[in-house]
Order: sequence, then structure tokens, then C-alpha cells
Amino acid sequence: MEVPIFFATVSISPPATRSIILVLAVAQGQTVDLNLDTLKREILEYLETSGFAVFRSHPGGLESLPMVTWDTERYPDYQMFLETARKIGCKMILFAARDFDESEIEDALEQLDDCEVPAELRVDLERRVRAMRGYEGVTCSLELAFDHHGRMYIYELRPDWYEEFLGVCDEITTHLPSEEEEDDGTLGGFYSNN
Repeated sequence: MEVPIFFATVSISPPATRSIILVLAVAQGQTVDLNLDTLKREILEYLETSGFAVFRSHPGGLESLPMVTWDTERYPDYQMFLETARKIGCKMILFAARDFDESEIEDALEQLDDCEVPAELRVDLERRVRAMRGYEGVTCSLELAFDHHGRMYIYELRPDWYEEFLGVCDEITTHLPSEEEEDDGTLGGFYSNN
């Protein structure tokens, strides 16, 4: 009898330390909140001994290229992804990681200042953005990729807390005034309406 294995960690609000370890759980329906700092070290060690050439790229640098993304929800094991690359004869893996930066929080707060939202919603959005300060310097994105016949095959992971942050940023963006609202129909006071 096969027992399904699901990957999960205990979700902890801003980490006191950055050494939370990825926990494997044998229970259905648990959320995944990865510690990518630990996983990043593990992946780099694996790549070092695997025989792949490692090209250090920029996170998100492949977005303009045709790509296929790996299903990390159902197949989170990066070694399966790398074994696929090996089987097709790939010799080089692109590796990228990005740390969460204070400037992302500041940008979100600046955008919130430009929003016209009820005070209660503003307070909630600001609280949710500021709650992310505890993650500054923590890895928020890991990408592995390889090229095959002009298409990039991508393995990408983001922790739940970062997905939550991106969701808050999207919510803020929906409340920004549109360009049409900013254009009041005048010609900037340079010409008379006569």
C-alpha cells in the first residue's frame, strides 16, 4: 500500500530566525510555507555534485521567453525536475534566487498612499503590508530552468507568505486611480478654454 506524501511546514508569522526547516507531512490539506533559504542551500549543494553546469541568472529574467512551468504543487521535488533535464541531455541549469527587500514594502505603502479607499480598508492593507517586515532578507523566490528546443522549462517556488504579499499588492493596485480618472480633461492650464 502506497501512502501519499504531502509537503507542508508549520506556518509561522514573521520568523524569529531564518533557520526554519522544511517539514514533510503525511496529511492531506495542509498548507505549504517553504523556507527557501534552507532549500536554496540544498539545491546548490545537489547541483554542485550532479554534474550540471550552473548558470546564475536573475529571477524573472526569463519572462519574455516561451516557457513551460513545472507543477510544483503536485510534484515539489526539485530532483525530479533536474532528472527530467538530465534525461533529455541538458548540461546546464539556470539558477536564480531573490531575497525579499524592504523596497518592496515601501513601494506597496507608497501605492497605498495614492489609493482612495475607506479608512478601515487602508488600515487593514497597511497592517498586512507592514507585517511582512519580518521577512526582509529572506529568500522569496527560487527558480531552476533549462532550455529544450527553444523553450524554457521552469521550476519556481515561492513561500505562502510571499504569495500573500503579492496578493495584498494586487489588492492595492485595484484601488489605484485609473489614468482616465487622473486626466481631468483640461490641457494643464497652458491654453484657455475660449
